Parts: sequence; structure tokens; C-alpha cells
Amino acid sequence: MGVRTALDAVLTAPTIVDAMRAADDLAFEAGREPGARTIRLLERVAGGGDELAAIAATHALAGMLDVEASRVLVGLLGDDREFLREHAAWALGSGLPRHEAVGGLLGMVVRGGFAGMLAQRSLEQWSGFAPAPLVAGVEGGLLGIGEAEARARLVETLGLVRDPLATAPLVRLAADPDEPEPVRVAAIAALGQRDDPGTVVSTLEAIAGADGYLGAVARLALADLAATGPMRRRDGSSLTVAQLFLHADIDPGLRSAGAGDNGGIATLLVRLGDALVGDPESAVDRVITLSRGSVAAALTDLVAVEASERGHEYGRIPLLSDPVPSARAWPLRVATRRGIRRILRAAGGADVLHLRMADVGSLAAADVARELGLPVVFTLAPDPHAVIDSLDRAGRIGRSDFGRVDLVEHFWFRTRLVHRLAANAAHTVLFPRPRLEEDLRRLVGVDPAADPSHRTIVPEGVDTESIDRALDEVDAHRRGAEPGPAIDELRRLVGGLDADRGGRPLILSVGRLHRVKGMAALVEAWAASPIASRANLLIVGGDLTAPSDDEREQLDRIESLVPAAERARRGLLLPGHRPNDVVARWSAAARFGVPGAIAPGGVYACASLKEEFGIALLEAMAAGLFVVAPDGGGPATYVDHGRTGILTATWDVDRLSSALAEALTASQAEQGDDRAERSRAVVRERFTVQRMARVLGGVYRTVARDEAGLLEPADPVR
Repeated sequence: MGVRTALDAVLTAPTIVDAMRAADDLAFEAGREPGARTIRLLERVAGGGDELAAIAATHALAGMLDVEASRVLVGLLGDDREFLREHAAWALGSGLPRHEAVGGLLGMVVRGGFAGMLAQRSLEQWSGFAPAPLVAGVEGGLLGIGEAEARARLVETLGLVRDPLATAPLVRLAADPDEPEPVRVAAIAALGQRDDPGTVVSTLEAIAGADGYLGAVARLALADLAATGPMRRRDGSSLTVAQLFLHADIDPGLRSAGAGDNGGIATLLVRLGDALVGDPESAVDRVITLSRGSVAAALTDLVAVEASERGHEYGRIPLLSDPVPSARAWPLRVATRRGIRRILRAAGGADVLHLRMADVGSLAAADVARELGLPVVFTLAPDPHAVIDSLDRAGRIGRSDFGRVDLVEHFWFRTRLVHRLAANAAHTVLFPRPRLEEDLRRLVGVDPAADPSHRTIVPEGVDTESIDRALDEVDAHRRGAEPGPAIDELRRLVGGLDADRGGRPLILSVGRLHRVKGMAALVEAWAASPIASRANLLIVGGDLTAPSDDEREQLDRIESLVPAAERARRGLLLPGHRPNDVVARWSAAARFGVPGAIAPGGVYACASLKEEFGIALLEAMAAGLFVVAPDGGGPATYVDHGRTGILTATWDVDRLSSALAEALTASQAEQGDDRAERSRAVVRERFTVQRMARVLGGVYRTVARDEAGLLEPADPVR
């Protein structure tokens, strides 16, 4: 093809997604044609106004493995454009160490954020080749930096240098009582990864003997130190599956469902893990669900996981930081990787590690899987590709501002991570969606028809049994039985509205308070239309006591639309998150009504901008509710427009308002349970978590069998 042709393909690609894919060809061709002309061409494009092409040129320079190309990349660390500095820091990691870049990269580490993570990652990749300049650079940086978090980031970077040169300064920092706690925590955690124990053990034991946070971190580090060397694997007679969702406080009771990032995926992993170990057909003996948690919980889980043989276990990953939204969690890569490694080593490995999204958890887990030799199953979806494409088509992102948008959304890194995870996976799992093959080819560049034995379409599923119990309880109350606690609470909530708002049906929505979930847009669509006079709106989700930044953004928007002082008069209910079993009963109440408080015939509304599948929607349909759902992604494969729900462009407030009105009219006109039973039958026949477990169990068995075959000794050559 040639560099010039490949570059023209980037510059003239009809869409941003096409240009991003063409950038791979440009990097390949640059690697084939290194030389002064190619470098000059790419350097000129990197300095131009097409921000997307500038990023492509930067990564193409990294693909050349050329001294002069590396010099250009080092120069880009000082570029006026922040997005290009970030990509230069990333790109440098793919080449040999450049001593003159160490100071600039360490400066990015000090400043933190996503760019700091990329810089730290490049320095880690260099540390095995040139440990001395990195150790000297960190120690020099510590002399001039006093801010605790910045010092901690430098110390964490020092801990990634495996050479014994780094051990003495780490021991000194860990033991120094005058250092701020974050600095000592970073040093203590790093000591657990040393290959030269020496004075490390005695230092850690002295700190571990004390109470408090530092002592607990030191006890985890001692556990890490004891687990170095070859991993003790369990015998091959049982099947262990590990599954990960980092950004949730997952617990078996789902008490935090809907708070922060504890959305449908958290509910799914709890139900799925239980179903996998509970169904003999799945042949899965043990499931380990990994998620974030405290240091104390991690210590407790470590003992339980190590002792377990069967059942559904939970392994907490201490991030050594306050919880942050997933979009801002990239700097927690090192702590995440240590936590995942710790749990999986304690478990004696896993036969399969299932990863589901392009986030820092999957980035770290893929490193651990490679280190421990564990096969990965990856759930592949066109995310963030579909979001990029939608923004491009709507004119909200273009070549001239792509870099600045990428600074916030990290689109380039996330798409590359999706490609890497899919390419290295032993098996990929796909969601059913309209135009699945077309979307994967056009957006992701993956042909699902290629190697079909290593790809499986697996619909997600819900626990219909718990929903059935909720329906029975609420139906019994409708017929005169005493209400349970969940319905009592709902009755009190509705009773707090103005008297004339009682006796109206409910529009119910359940999920995280996040802009992608569209909760504020739903309030706007309801409040600005006549539908507000016909039904009350109940939004379940969010931590109202200590909201995250994402939750605060949505709450502020809702406040501007319907101020708190007006909610009782206008019929808006915002109780915050509730456990999954409570939500099931409130869904049943929206369908059947609550005597004297809520009219029957309510509807469920999902206003998500994107919904790869939609667990909460399926749960609403399993409860028999008529639904409003996005007209793309997974919901379009199971919502029968006009019969079981209304599919609409949820990003358009006017169309969402019309869909709500149409749905409520249809639900209120129903004379019996025929439509509700159709909705329930769809879920019961195609989307139960038990069915999902059986299909995934077959995938896991196949992957484990193939992996065992790879590990068998080859027949001797005769």
C-alpha cells in the first residue's frame, strides 16, 4: 500500500471510525518504510490542524522503531496541544527507552490523571531495560515535590521497577513516619512485589503488627510477597470461572444496586455466578466474582477464596483510593492489577477469566491473565465505536476537535483496548443486536463469520423466579393481604405527594444516575409534556447521601427541571437506590397498582442513550410492564414495537415524551393480562439467567478443554 496511500486513507476516510481503523494500516506501512521521508511526512501531519490525523501520525511514528522517529516523539511531549502530549507519552512505550524523555514522562506522572497513567505505563515498559535512569529520576523528583498525592504517584512508579536498585528507597519510604500516608501506602504496596525480599519482610512485618490502615496494607503486601514464584494450581478435575466488574460494590444481597456504578452489570454477575454453580448442566464448580472493596474485605476474601473448592465466592480489590467513576479510574491501574493478581493466585488460578468491557479493570486483568497463563473470554460490543459513530453523524465531533474530545473520553485508547482484548481472547461472546454482523464489521473491523467456533452469541438474562415472587406478593396485597415492607415504603413515598397526585399510575425507571442512562432527560420529557398530569414519575437509583460527580451532574439537571420544593406538587419521586428485591416489588406495584395509592397500568421507561442489552428493561418485562426503550442496541431485539413496548430515539426529548404518552395510553387501555403475559413469555423463553448460564457454561468448558490441550506435552518426534 505504501505510507502515502495509507496516510491518504486516514485523511479522506468518510467517517471518524473509518479513519481510526485506517490508522492501523498507516502504522504498519510506516514500520515497513522507515526513513527520513516518512518521518518528515508524519511529523508534518502531527503538527497539522486535523487532530485525528495528528494522533494517527504520532502512533505511526512509534511503529517505525527508528531513533530519529523516537526523537520526534520525545519532542511531541512538549507540544502545545495537550492531547498530542498524551498520545506521545503512550506511543513512546512501544519503543526502546529514551533517557531524555524520562523527565517529561515523570512530570506527567506527577500531574496524574489519564495522561499520568499512560506515562507511567511507558516508563514501566522501559524499566526492565533501563532501571537506573528511572530510579534516579524518581528520587530526584521526590526531592522537589511535597504534595502527598503527587509523591505517592512517583513512589508507585518506583515500585514498578523490578531491579533491586528500587528496593532500598522503597523500604526507606515505607518505614518513614514523616512521610504522608498515601506515600507510605504506595511504598508498602510496592514492597509486596519485590523479587529480592532481604529487608523487605522485616519492614513489612513491623508495619503489619500495628492496627490501622497502614497495618492492613502491609498485611496484604506480605500476602503478595508470600505468593511470588510459580503459582500453585488446583487439579484439573473442577472448573473455576473468574468474572470481573471493578466499578461496583458487589455483594450477594445487591444492597447497593443503582448507587454509583452499581448498575445492571453488578446485578447480572451476582445472579449469573449463582446460576452457574447451581446448575449441574453448566459444569462450573466455582465462580469468583471480583470487584472493588476495602483493604479489610480483601484480607478476609483472600482467606475464603484460598480455602474454597466450590460455590460462588467474592474477591474484593482494594484500590487504595476513594472510589471514583469508571471514566476517572484509569490511574488506579497498578492497584487494580495487584488486587486481581492476589485473588487469582490465592484461588490457584482460574480455568477461564471473563472480561466484559474496555475499562481499567480489563486492562489490568489482561496483564494478569498473560502473566499467569489464564485464558480469557471477552464480551465484544461496538463500544465506544457506536458512540463515536453517533457523535460523528450528529456533527458533535469532527476531525478538527477529535483530539480535545479524546482528552475527556479516551476514545482512541478504549477502541484499541477493545481490539487487543478481542484479538487475544480464547473466545469472544457477542450480544444479540439488530445488524450485529454489519455493526461489528463497519464499526469494529471484526468479521463475526470468521472463526465462528470461537464466537458465541449469548443473550443476557434475569432471575425470573425472584420477580415471580414479587408479583405474587403484590398481587396478594391487591386482593386484600397485608403489604410487605417494600410496598409499605412505596405507599409512604406516594403519600408524601400532594393529595391530588395519589391514585395515578407510575412511570418507573431504574438505573444509575449517569448521563448515558438519561435520567435527567427522562425527567425533562415527562415534566414538559401533558404526560406529567397523567402519571407520577418514580426514578430509582443513585446515592443521594454522597453522590458521585456523575450522580451530582444528573441531580443538578433534575433540580433545574423540577426543583425539590415542587416535586410533591408535580409528582416526581427520587428515593435513591434500593436493593434488587425492593425494585422487583415496586415494578410489580407499577403494573398491578397499590390500593388507595397507585393506579394499575403503569409503564417502565429506559431513556438510555445507549443500551448494549438492558438488564433492568428485561426485569420490567418479566414483571409484565409495558416498556419504553431505545430503538438501537440490544432492546430492539426483544421489545416488539407497539405490542410489548415502544422503541424510540431516547436522545430526542420530544420523541421520548411522545413515546411515554403512547405507552401509558396503551397500558391503561389493556383489559386483561394477555399483553403482560406476552412480555413475560419473551423473557421466560429467551432471557433467563439460567439459560445464559447454560450457554456460557458450554463456552467455558470448551475454552478450558482447548487450554488443557495446549498444555499437553507434544508427541516426541520419531
